[in-house]
Amino acid sequence: MKAFIVKEGKLLILKRIKNEVHYADKWDIPGGRLLPGEDPFDGLKRETKEETGLDVEILLPFAVNHFVRDDGQKITMMIFLCRPLSGDIVLSKAHTEYRWFDLGSLNGLQDWLVPIAKDFSRYKLGNFVS
Repeated sequence: MKAFIVKEGKLLILKRIKNEVHYADKWDIPGGRLLPGEDPFDGLKRETKEETGLDVEILLPFAVNHFVRDDGQKITMMIFLCRPLSGDIVLSKAHTEYRWFDLGSLNGLQDWLVPIAKDFSRYKLGNFVS
């Protein structure tokens, strides 16, 4: 579960720590795994709060990404468009920094996020978060 959090045309991205097992020192969006039996919306809100300190409103399902990690694990990642409800970001120990990334320019965004960011613009989803 991942949160595509947009505020004023900018996407919240987080940089993973250098000794992270997967995708170390890479930019990502908030989110993580559900606990056994956990409601998906509750899990996404929990993960986002743990990683950023933010409370979010989940607006709509946005994308599904299927991939195989380097260790061979098959992943199905659901991404939801979210709006921040609180303002101050407090990063978890799993991240070193954050940025509000301008969605008008995709240069520098992680490769897997580029098509999702393009869909955000193409479908005019900014109307949902303003």
